[in-house]
Amino acid sequence: MGNCSPPTKLQPINLGHGVCIDTPVILAPMSGVSDLPFRRLAKQQGAGMVVSEMIASWAMIRENRNTLRMAEVDGCGGVSAVQLAGCEPQAMAEAARLAVDRGADLIDINFGCPVRKVALGQQAGSALMRDEIAAAAILDATVKAVPVPVTLKMRMGWDHASLNAPRLARIAEDSGIRMVTVHGRTRQQFYTGKADWGFIAQVKAAVRIPVIVNGDILTEPDAVEALRQSGADGVMIGRGCYGRPWFPAQVAEHLRTGQSRNEPPLTEQKATLLTHYTSMLTHFGTEAGLRLARKHVAWYSRGLPGSAEFRATVMRLIDATAVIHLVHDFFDRLIDAGITRCPIPRDEELAEAA
Repeated sequence: MGNCSPPTKLQPINLGHGVCIDTPVILAPMSGVSDLPFRRLAKQQGAGMVVSEMIASWAMIRENRNTLRMAEVDGCGGVSAVQLAGCEPQAMAEAARLAVDRGADLIDINFGCPVRKVALGQQAGSALMRDEIAAAAILDATVKAVPVPVTLKMRMGWDHASLNAPRLARIAEDSGIRMVTVHGRTRQQFYTGKADWGFIAQVKAAVRIPVIVNGDILTEPDAVEALRQSGADGVMIGRGCYGRPWFPAQVAEHLRTGQSRNEPPLTEQKATLLTHYTSMLTHFGTEAGLRLARKHVAWYSRGLPGSAEFRATVMRLIDATAVIHLVHDFFDRLIDAGITRCPIPRDEELAEAA
């Protein structure tokens, strides 16, 4: 454990209604990644808050079986948030009520998704940054519908000609939104280029509610620098957690103490991977769980000798038990060879995984 930088003191964020984020280091909502098994594991490892995958409001109202499964809360204590997307105020309000009835401590509204099907096909997600009147109506209806805090996640704007996040944050604050998370890119950038943490300082200056910085936080020093440039009240971490559900806890410790903690021992990483894998089989069923878990299993091996062959084999296997045997064989061989820790993934490895 080494001293990389002075500690950055993060204060607990009290959102009202009895909801407090004691450690504002938050697992981001990620489609196909932050499902219930992953959220539960990240919180058990020390994430300050976890947010569900983005859920379409219309699917929530129809009580689609898969959607209701996506909205399940982790039951591990602390704060569990459900993120909703949609373009109809009343549908968003009804979906929020259903999510709260099912145990959500907090509702997060998505104004940031850049995916064409959502932003253009459904006029939801980041498309709402182009229509502040429609955005305000959604925010107002959702806040009034539920007795829990409502937060907002958005981008800097639709493109660099319309960087309206500060103005939209003020609209959100006036609507009763309790916290805003800003991803430091525009919709048109998707996930290219570099997140602009400095721009988020303009959002922080525009409102009195807490602001969370998001985008490209792949290492502990990234978290420190993102907070320094943005002046934000906390960080939200996405792809830096791929295959590393312990990463938010590492960031939180680094921000508290200035100390950089090593990656967990390989024996512990293997145990975490197997817990994660079996949880996915239980949650989704064997066939779907095996298919959905492949990418996670592959991510855990990044940086280890022989990982490319391991990942290729994982992607081909169609028997759930065979994957467990492969994990044992791969990790035990490395442990027996005296390799005790997986190296911290390089930025380019994390970028390739996205």
